[in-house]
Amino acid sequence: MFAVIKTGGRQYRVVPDDVLEIGKIAGEVGTIVQLGEVLLVGGESPMLGTPTVAGASVAAEVLDHKRGPKVIAFKKRRRKNSRRKRGYRDEITVLRITEILTNDNKPTIGPRPKREKVVAKPADDADEAPEASKKAAPKKPAAKKAAAKAPAKKAPAKKAAAKGKSKK
Repeated sequence: MFAVIKTGGRQYRVVPDDVLEIGKIAGEVGTIVQLGEVLLVGGESPMLGTPTVAGASVAAEVLDHKRGPKVIAFKKRRRKNSRRKRGYRDEITVLRITEILTNDNKPTIGPRPKREKVVAKPADDADEAPEASKKAAPKKPAAKKAAAKAPAKKAPAKKAAAKGKSKK
């Protein structure tokens, strides 16, 4: 089953467990929000809305609020010493679609619990550690550097005393 929703002036085709980035909407991270503007519900018997499907909604979990990539608007008028540079970043909400609802149903799936990071415990006895962990990983050979050129040999220095001239 899929649905086409409209939010923030854009349309998105969604299925359950999709993760998508949309324009910022209200909602705390970890809560379930309902998107009510459903234009189409597809599946075995598709329902097309005029303009929206009555009683249909999409439930989604808010994963994150962040900012999009920087967009720079630069305008220049040649030979006039005139230019303008503006930049902005869109506010984005990251959603995970949990379910597609019809007939004015309420969401049945709640927010997913956060996974805890697994921290490796240090071994108390070094003697009990398996042999594989004692061996160090094989090291990669160091990259060879290009051989530097030998400096050119200099001509021997000329002696200060000139031929045929001697001091008396």
